[in-house]
Amino acid sequence: MYNLLVTAIEGAWDEGFYEFDKSRFLEYTNEDIASALKELSNSHIENLKSYPSLFAYEGEDSDVHIGYLTSVKERGRKLLIEFEFNRDIEPISFDQIKSIAPLLDIRSWEMNRTHWAVKDEDLFERLRAKGVLEEESESRKIKQERPTVGKSKNPRISTVQGFIGKVLSIEKRSGLEVFYRGHSNKKKYKLEPSLFRRDEDGDYLYKDSEHILYRELLVSNSADFQSDVYTLDSLVRMQHYSLPTRLLDITSNPLIALYFACKSAASEDGEVIIFSMDRKDVKYFDSDLASCIANLARLPQSEKDEIKFDEADFNEQPQVRRLLHFIREEKPFFEAAIIPDDLRKIICVKGKQSNDRISSQSGAFLLFGLDSVFDEEGTPEIKVSRITVSDKVSILRELDLLNINESTVFPYIENSAKYVAEKFRFNKSTQPTAESGG
Repeated sequence: MYNLLVTAIEGAWDEGFYEFDKSRFLEYTNEDIASALKELSNSHIENLKSYPSLFAYEGEDSDVHIGYLTSVKERGRKLLIEFEFNRDIEPISFDQIKSIAPLLDIRSWEMNRTHWAVKDEDLFERLRAKGVLEEESESRKIKQERPTVGKSKNPRISTVQGFIGKVLSIEKRSGLEVFYRGHSNKKKYKLEPSLFRRDEDGDYLYKDSEHILYRELLVSNSADFQSDVYTLDSLVRMQHYSLPTRLLDITSNPLIALYFACKSAASEDGEVIIFSMDRKDVKYFDSDLASCIANLARLPQSEKDEIKFDEADFNEQPQVRRLLHFIREEKPFFEAAIIPDDLRKIICVKGKQSNDRISSQSGAFLLFGLDSVFDEEGTPEIKVSRITVSDKVSILRELDLLNINESTVFPYIENSAKYVAEKFRFNKSTQPTAESGG
């Protein structure tokens, strides 16, 4: 295992410390490792500190240093690292690294983006085998353990009654809104919208094509979107049609979340995530803040990458002015005064009940801003707790008795037909057998 740390800031590795945005942590990292590290526990931090690290700059002109992390601290949306180089190892030319990039799991274009990846390769063994390092070069003798998912401390339920008891036991103060989300595999799934999902190698599947996905669906199904006033309305409809968007579905009905936690992966533990937030922090479909974030979907990724958040004339940047143009298409009197940090927020928003599925699922959404990462432990605005779910088949039977099933959660005639056909399908094992008389 080793850390690969890349930055575009010239001279950054001369300072002994650096801040990464959390959204750049675990890019180009295999999915099983990224899943294990989604909760950055103390043991995971110790693991990261035990791995050797490559410190590199974007591009192909600068040498690469080898060293170790000495400290990793979470600071809001940032990860502050401190580090030291191994003074017994001379800097390595980028050409030497490039020549063995596949052996180090360094991928095409990876060195052109600021990020922090964790690679499942033995760095020193690879470098020595190719003659980049001499055999006697010093390396730490600490055992480097692969990160694993920690044992859950969350309550576990195996019946609907037990689940309802846990939900009702959660303290709810006045002015608080509570929402729920179900994950069928608690080890695999993270709190991220489908747009930000990655393949098994850790590469984004859809993120770079967001503006194309948005426009292509509008072009091919324009009649379905004619009634939409805001970009958020269109994103909600696209989410309904399973297009990857920057929306994450949540629900105000805990039983709906329990159904989604049980409906697949029967052999894996599921979980229900509970989100608690002040009612004043919940936005609606016509919110100015929601318009600012939602219209990022129309901006090409190359322009989103160019936004400089510490720029004094933030709203005068060409890419921000284009974003303002999109916002004014739906809100002509919107002032040219976007607050930079607003574009990186995650907000809870209630969209219009524009289709039966949203209504039946009591749906709301978390809307993710630019490169936003939801802290699995919760944020200052949104408190998170979890319930582990087992014995899914039995729970689905109990939910069916409460009229929570595929027919009611997905209220379309084809789903109703499928549900009815399965429910009343002839099954020999359930039929009574006639007693033979003598």
